[in-house]
Amino acid sequence: MSDPWQWLALIGLGAFHGVNPAMGWLFAVALGLQEGRRAAVIKALPPIALGHALSVLLVVIGFATAHLVTASDLVKPTTVIVLISFGAYRLVRGYRHRVRVGMHTGFAGLTLWSFLMASAHGAGLMILPLLLGLLAPAQLMALSLCGPGAEMTGTIAALGSAAVGLAVVLVHMAAMLAVIAIMGLVVFETVGLGILRRGWVNFDLLWAGALIGTGAALLLLG
Repeated sequence: MSDPWQWLALIGLGAFHGVNPAMGWLFAVALGLQEGRRAAVIKALPPIALGHALSVLLVVIGFATAHLVTASDLVKPTTVIVLISFGAYRLVRGYRHRVRVGMHTGFAGLTLWSFLMASAHGAGLMILPLLLGLLAPAQLMALSLCGPGAEMTGTIAALGSAAVGLAVVLVHMAAMLAVIAIMGLVVFETVGLGILRRGWVNFDLLWAGALIGTGAALLLLG
């Protein structure tokens, strides 16, 4: 069985992405204020969460595939390199949000916008350390379900990886959707976008630092 703390960390990560204005609630509130109705905010939330989840899903699929075909002693060092390198890249380059969609965009446009924003931020990368601890137990569970005498094969490992990968994406998306719904509706109903002028937190800087810090922790903890 996997450590429940890993799933709680996954929920917390989804919540952090939900709090970050760049991940979607800011756009949802802007749409709501433009149309002057709460329903516009609510309508924008599902495609924003879906686009974010698709970006994370691509990372999960890529990592799970690499985990199956790459030597086990190379997976963790590669994860460390990816986390630190991308975090450093974001710190040096900064965040220049050039992804644009019109304020009258539909479901597909919002989904694409959210997918591109999440990908540009490397939203799925922080899940990699959690996957390191979740994939092996999932593969063993898949093996146990095959009955006594079963041996670990590529197919069984892939089934276990697919199951945990899907669960990871769904849990992460649910946590993010809950938080962006709360943030979007509270800001829309109470303070409006003026909150960004009165109390701004640089989530982009925090995110880059978190990527680097997580990669360093993996390296130091061995």
